[in-house]
Amino acid sequence: MIDGFLALYIFMLAAFTGHEIIARVPVILHTPLMSGSNFVHGIVLIGAMVALGEATTPTEQIIGFIGVFLGAGNAAGGYVVTERMLEMFKSSKKPGSNQDGAKP
Repeated sequence: MIDGFLALYIFMLAAFTGHEIIARVPVILHTPLMSGSNFVHGIVLIGAMVALGEATTPTEQIIGFIGVFLGAGNAAGGYVVTERMLEMFKSSKKPGSNQDGAKP
């Protein structure tokens, strides 16, 4: 019983600390931070796949499947968000046009 409370305490502490750290990140650092985050999510996905491969009981298999599903969604979603952020930094000018938009 104590182990469960300790695990819950560690989870809540990690969630609070993560929220406080991420909330203070400047906007300009968001894209590099997401890139590192995507890397970590990839490692989490591999760990979930290994755990699913080692699962023997139906409960372990269900939890492993949920872990793989959520990990894959999180990693893919991170890349989508990063791509959208990078699109914001691209120039909106078309090649071969002047500043006012008229063609030469």
